[in-house]
Amino acid sequence: MGQENKTQTWVSEFILLGLSCDWELQVFLFVLVLTMYLVTLVGNVLILLLIRLDSRLHNPMYFFLSVLSFVDLSYSNSIAPQMLAHLLSAQKSIPFYSCVLQLYISLALGGSEFFLLGAMAYDRYVAVCHPLRYTVIMHGRLCLGLAAGCLGAGFTNSLMETIITFQLPLCHNVINHFACETLAVVRLACVDISFNKVMVAISGFLVIMLPCFLVLFSYVRIVAAVLNIRSAQGRSKAFGTCASHLTVVCMCFGATIFTYLGPRSASSEDTEKMVALFYALVAPMLNPLIYSLRNKEVMAALRKVLEKFRNKE
Repeated sequence: MGQENKTQTWVSEFILLGLSCDWELQVFLFVLVLTMYLVTLVGNVLILLLIRLDSRLHNPMYFFLSVLSFVDLSYSNSIAPQMLAHLLSAQKSIPFYSCVLQLYISLALGGSEFFLLGAMAYDRYVAVCHPLRYTVIMHGRLCLGLAAGCLGAGFTNSLMETIITFQLPLCHNVINHFACETLAVVRLACVDISFNKVMVAISGFLVIMLPCFLVLFSYVRIVAAVLNIRSAQGRSKAFGTCASHLTVVCMCFGATIFTYLGPRSASSEDTEKMVALFYALVAPMLNPLIYSLRNKEVMAALRKVLEKFRNKE
């Protein structure tokens, strides 16, 4: 029978297949995921504390970095705890409404991060191309407005995509994923999902490609401005202020574009799980490391805090 004639099932919970059925591999994955999760927690909380405690970091660049760390921290918390519990349990189930909430929160935070990276690119453009007017242009109200707009756009897009996804009639409740993710849930539908695929593509363009275009535009202007700087030291300093952000941009945009806008294949479901794992755990873990290890101001703030603790002892 065709897909349209399959029996519709109303489910109260979903079963997640996870990453593997092999017990020894699951134990290894548990240790690996737990380690990455703890590093993510420590790294992002440390970034937030350093920006809060050191007045030298009270500027637009680090304001956006603190928002990014908060988003990364929240994103990992929406995925990792459940994933850790499932890696040590035989029954990997999740209630229907918990699945809806997880998809909505993770999708919203993921979308917000892309918009934030676009806003951070604009901040770097102003810092490099208009250094004398930087504090005037990037004033507090604009920074708060941009951050709120990024979060609002991410959560609004997620709300629409979540509603469209879960209004589909489902044939079964077994999700081939370690979390409730849009494409994995859509595949459970008993009806034609062409419309949903189109909506996912449109959503992907809005959430991924629009910030990507803003990043490209900003860095084209930045490169043009830097090339006009006569001294090699000046050019190096200008590029240095953008290096960490550009590294994170390439990592996050590259992985997600490959997942959602890349060609489909027979192994696409497994590929999506691997890239989703990278985006949910690896990227939030690496972001604070990239911004701290490659940023002299953050490292100086860390040394200052450590010295204070030593002096108290």
